[in-house]
Amino acid sequence: MLKIHSDKMSKESLKLNQNEREIILKKDVRDGILSYSRMKYPNESILILRGKSKKGIITIDGLVIPPFAYGGSTYSGFPHYLLPADTSYVGIVHSHPSGSAKQSLTDQQNFWSLISLIVKYPFGDDDIFAWDSKGNSVKLTVI
Repeated sequence: MLKIHSDKMSKESLKLNQNEREIILKKDVRDGILSYSRMKYPNESILILRGKSKKGIITIDGLVIPPFAYGGSTYSGFPHYLLPADTSYVGIVHSHPSGSAKQSLTDQQNFWSLISLIVKYPFGDDDIFAWDSKGNSVKLTVI
């Protein structure tokens, strides 16, 4: 969101404010992500995030199990070309059974849509983290 508090705002800080994003995750969706991650453990899980994006705020209100999803202890994925065109897809979430919430280089290279969530082991309520396409952390709020 763009917030101007002073005429003396620099171009750099103006650019930062324009690029800010916030993720709002519905509680039932969070619970579904955690349950699915626990079910797939010790392998990685992967799900498509459904929701809406408006003025930098992405609201996630649903999940989709991707067709022909695959995963192992250190990877997960799905063939994107098999997905129907659907403008409600806002990103993906996948688990890291290793316990790390940081994006790997592979995660960054395979970034898809608007946002990426990573859920780390032990898959508790506070173990979900949001990332943008540049590898920056994004504020995540559960409602």
